[in-house]
Amino acid sequence: MLWIKALHIIAVICWMAAIFYMPRLFVYHAMAEDQVGRDRFKVMERKLMRAIMTPSMIASLVFGIWLWLGYGFSGGWLHAKLALVALLIVYHFWCAKTMKKFANDEIPHGHVFYRWLNELPVFLLFGIVILVVVKPF
Repeated sequence: MLWIKALHIIAVICWMAAIFYMPRLFVYHAMAEDQVGRDRFKVMERKLMRAIMTPSMIASLVFGIWLWLGYGFSGGWLHAKLALVALLIVYHFWCAKTMKKFANDEIPHGHVFYRWLNELPVFLLFGIVILVVVKPF
């Protein structure tokens, strides 16, 4: 099970790196002033989503479920952690939806909006890590 735990941690790190970077790309995309710049960000966003963000989310979930099957499902901390993971998954799919809007040359919000939204996964990560390490309940 230690190999599965290691793979889960690696997948989560990759997912979080991508989930931190995607809204930053949205910030720069919303600030782009010419079509060449916007097209460049479309490619970067698409590649990040398809090559890193979604595969690492899937790997995180698969290895997480594998760990759950091996160790069992107990403790209030785990329920709370899974609730935060569910919010992270919702955030992931919101990023995918936003990416599609940018791909269609829709810019639904200004760069300041995406700067603020870039901070949300940080709070989710804090909560998840504290719940897993401290197991407060």
